[in-house]
Amino acid sequence: MSASGARSMLPALTPEERRHSEALTGLIRAQLAAAGGWLSFERFMDLALYAPGLGYYSAGSWKIGAGGDFVTAPEASALFGGCLARECAAVLAATGGGILELGAGSGALAATLLTALEALGALPERYAILEVSADLAARQRSRLDTLAPQLRERVVWLDRLPRAPLHGVILANEVADALPVRRFSVRGGTLCELGVAEGAAGALTSAERPPDAALAEALGALLAARTDALPEGYTSEVNLRLAPWIATLGECLGRGVLLLIDYGLPRAHYYHAQRAAGTLRCHFRQHAHDDPFVNLGLQDITAWVDFTRIAESAVDVGLTVSGFATQAAFLAALGLERLVTEAPDTKGQVRLAGEARRLIMPEEMGEAFKVMALTRDYDVPLAGFALQDLRRLL
Repeated sequence: MSASGARSMLPALTPEERRHSEALTGLIRAQLAAAGGWLSFERFMDLALYAPGLGYYSAGSWKIGAGGDFVTAPEASALFGGCLARECAAVLAATGGGILELGAGSGALAATLLTALEALGALPERYAILEVSADLAARQRSRLDTLAPQLRERVVWLDRLPRAPLHGVILANEVADALPVRRFSVRGGTLCELGVAEGAAGALTSAERPPDAALAEALGALLAARTDALPEGYTSEVNLRLAPWIATLGECLGRGVLLLIDYGLPRAHYYHAQRAAGTLRCHFRQHAHDDPFVNLGLQDITAWVDFTRIAESAVDVGLTVSGFATQAAFLAALGLERLVTEAPDTKGQVRLAGEARRLIMPEEMGEAFKVMALTRDYDVPLAGFALQDLRRLL
């Protein structure tokens, strides 16, 4: 879709929203000028999402749920957290310790998990939340303050990863997709980096230059693993922040499981020649589109996850890749159908069945979302991967 097409389909901004977006655009233009007129897309995405007071995750707009820009699985149905609780309960039984959730969104998953874990007799010692958005942290506190006292007292917020190794579970649901990415394209048979510059009338636009050493090395590794050439005009992303992110989380995990849930693919599928436009997507008021230069500070910008890169990064820091499956298979293995049938009446079962379909149907979240388990010093089988093991595709 063209930039003009994206603009025409999106809801109009209020005057306040327009002022906010213009302020962030001004900041990015200043950064462009200071950098000589060109920024990597990674730096642009960093500013668009995380610039203090102006970036999407730093500002105060409502982001998640029916009234926000997108709906996550925990918001779509408590069934998601109910299934995940069964995996967490088994890990906690083997390791003791607690749960650390990265980027807890609205707090829906934390609320569901704590309630379900109490019912299973498997409450963690502590449920810690690491949230980079002060706005979202405030919303999480408001939501979790409604929990029963014996649940709420276990919840703490952190401003950095714990220094002492954590025993238990680290959860990252739709976190990796928000890590800023580098973009590249094939022009005249040569790989170039796609960054950001000012175009006509000062509008932000894509601009090319030769890749730097880090990106060139990553692209060289991608090409070396291929048996065919990428077609002219092929455009995609590389996330060079995944490896240091996984390394940091690996240092944090003492004994237990790191569960990553996100939309993504193994590398061979991610960089398939037919996926020629990449995976970059933007979300604004339930509209998905591919123009990152509109509604700056007001829309989410994401890219799918290269799960092969995550697996490689995990092995490099001594973690074990202990499971990889679609969300549909993972939830089914953890008793999704049984949770639906346990509804107290027919009306409840019908409602839950509809929610379950959204979580597992291929055209909804079931196939696009994958679940990967990375473990350290943990050899207990993980029930969520009993029905499907896609590690061979990595």
